[in-house]
Amino acid sequence: MSLFQKSVLNKYLTATDKDTIKIAWNKFQAHFHNPTIQENIRNSKEEQYQEGFLRDLFVNILGYILNPESNFNLTTELKNIKDSKKTDGYNTPHFLYQRRRLLS
Repeated sequence: MSLFQKSVLNKYLTATDKDTIKIAWNKFQAHFHNPTIQENIRNSKEEQYQEGFLRDLFVNILGYILNPESNFNLTTELKNIKDSKKTDGYNTPHFLYQRRRLLS
């Protein structure tokens, strides 16, 4: 099962500049396909790499701005409005990524 419907994915891919995608993909490959980095990620606990993952993927590759920079659009460790449980990452004002901690 795919993460996005094919029609939604195609809509955004056709609207996105091909050079922008290529640059982001090259950055992604250079970092996340590096065997040393992969091994370090595998050997890290979730809490150890949580901020690093947000920075590596969303800031350095996808261009988000992490709090406390001015005009940020990505923050960490906010509480869920519904049940006050912590989330792992949140993009303001739109929901980006949330996964409740199973071991809390």
